[in-house]
Amino acid sequence: MNSKDIIEELRKHKNQKNIDGMKRFGIVGGEMIGWPTVPAMRKWGEQLGPNHELALELWKSNIHEARIIAAYAEDHKTLTERQMDSWVNDFESWDICDLVCSGLFDKTPYLEKKIWEWTKSDKEFVRRAGFVLICAKAVHDKKAKDSEFIKYFPLIKKYSSDERNFVRKAVNWALRQIGKRNKALNKKAIKIAKELSSSNNKTTRWIGKDALRELEKKKF
Repeated sequence: MNSKDIIEELRKHKNQKNIDGMKRFGIVGGEMIGWPTVPAMRKWGEQLGPNHELALELWKSNIHEARIIAAYAEDHKTLTERQMDSWVNDFESWDICDLVCSGLFDKTPYLEKKIWEWTKSDKEFVRRAGFVLICAKAVHDKKAKDSEFIKYFPLIKKYSSDERNFVRKAVNWALRQIGKRNKALNKKAIKIAKELSSSNNKTTRWIGKDALRELEKKKF
């Protein structure tokens, strides 16, 4: 199937009820079809890929579901920094951001560089993407040393006052994922969470308290 065939097939299943439901969960952006399940799109994308050109065409359609399929069809070995920067600046919704970062971008050799670049961005979803990459690394890179995650604590502390919903949740998520890797990192993450919990800043305080609840329950 080419991109035109895929888009035509998607549009046959447009469901306004599903679209309305997605929007209630903060899922927005471009043309939306209301496709019911991500697993179905993942299966479709993986069957079509790896196909770099098809992924690019689907992404350019600006159709929400087509972009999800594009992420699964794309070949991470062909990704360039330029394409990653282009796609991240197209992010309008947390689901696309998280899916692309944790299922595609984290497989590239640019992961570390993009963490430091994107967390510094003033754009909400670009900054979120940087923290989601930290989450993805914490979950997927089993061989990474503790020191590779300790260096992210200053980033977490620095941006913990960003009150934008999708940033603060990503900062919180990054702290929790680091703290769930092992006992040593858990202890250090709890220390950071307690420090944030005592802040005078409302957002920082929420991030610390929310993370602390999960981190203190973690058993090793």
